[in-house]
Amino acid sequence: MAPAVPLAVLALVALGLGAAPGCDYPAHRWCSSRDIAVACQVESRCPSLPRPAAAPVELSLYYESLCPACREFLVLKLFPTWLLLPEEMLNITLVPYGNAQERNVSGKLDFQCQHGPEECLGNMMEACLMHEAKNFSTYFPVIFCLESGSSVTKNLEAVCPPPRPSCLQIYAPEVDSGRISACVQGDTGVALMHHNAQVTEALQPPHQYVPWITINGKHTDELQAQAEASLLGLVCHLYQ
Repeated sequence: MAPAVPLAVLALVALGLGAAPGCDYPAHRWCSSRDIAVACQVESRCPSLPRPAAAPVELSLYYESLCPACREFLVLKLFPTWLLLPEEMLNITLVPYGNAQERNVSGKLDFQCQHGPEECLGNMMEACLMHEAKNFSTYFPVIFCLESGSSVTKNLEAVCPPPRPSCLQIYAPEVDSGRISACVQGDTGVALMHHNAQVTEALQPPHQYVPWITINGKHTDELQAQAEASLLGLVCHLYQ
């Protein structure tokens, strides 16, 4: 159905403007669609036209699963902002790797993490969760649950103490925990971490700390400070 056009607007358009060259539509149809309004050069006088959708703000978070500052930003800033905003306003990419180091040991990739082997396990668990769940709205609540709990690596599927459900059972019971475990223990998990290593190491400028935040592909000290101080305000300001 064409948008309703106030009669006063039509009158002003008809009286104040002649039909633009190439406009073959009667005045009462000039505001009936964006294409017609453009052809007749009356867009600014058609307030009822739907505005074209804006591109979402792109935020990438480069983090470590056991990094206190990373966990604080993800739990207290990023997740609440994501909950508050419409889906089309903010697109989030999570890259669990941070300050880890990748080594080739006898032909096999090995990873060393800033906070020890448990952090490497947490990074890989979250990477595998993303890989298996695929949908951001499915896996992000699980990662929020993991990062806000006492143990990132034990809360994915463990039930301790009973009958407390795990993060996966609460937020994504449809995701097969066995597939996540197989990913962590097999080649897929290593490949995912290798990818995260490459993406992190390709950052320009190179990351100097974590959490490292990029907005629309860019990182500056100012953007980082604004994101950490008021992420909701920053996204609303940048969304066009």
